[in-house]
Amino acid sequence: MKSRSQATAACKAGHVKVNGSTAKPSQKVSVGDTVTYRFQGFDRVLEVVQVLRTRVGAPIAQQAYVDHSEPRPEAYVMMAIPRRERGSGRPTKRERRELDRLRGRDTNTGRI
Repeated sequence: MKSRSQATAACKAGHVKVNGSTAKPSQKVSVGDTVTYRFQGFDRVLEVVQVLRTRVGAPIAQQAYVDHSEPRPEAYVMMAIPRRERGSGRPTKRERRELDRLRGRDTNTGRI
């Protein structure tokens, strides 16, 4: 995590686990502990190798843990989101139905 406030929020939300149990923001870790957390939709698994007593820069902090995470998949292809041109006015009934179909909505009842 990039900041302490983000790490605290992730702990409070239950996204951080130490040795398999949910972690509190102030929980102490020791050498050999496994820290698992969710980051950008993927789980990261880190093993603590060294406990740092003071705040240090990123290169030194990276030496304090071993990353056991599975490699992320190659850049996956995202579908382009259709957008209407600005100033083109309200969508016609036909365009609205096509948009609803793309979004997976039932055009007859308006339900998802």
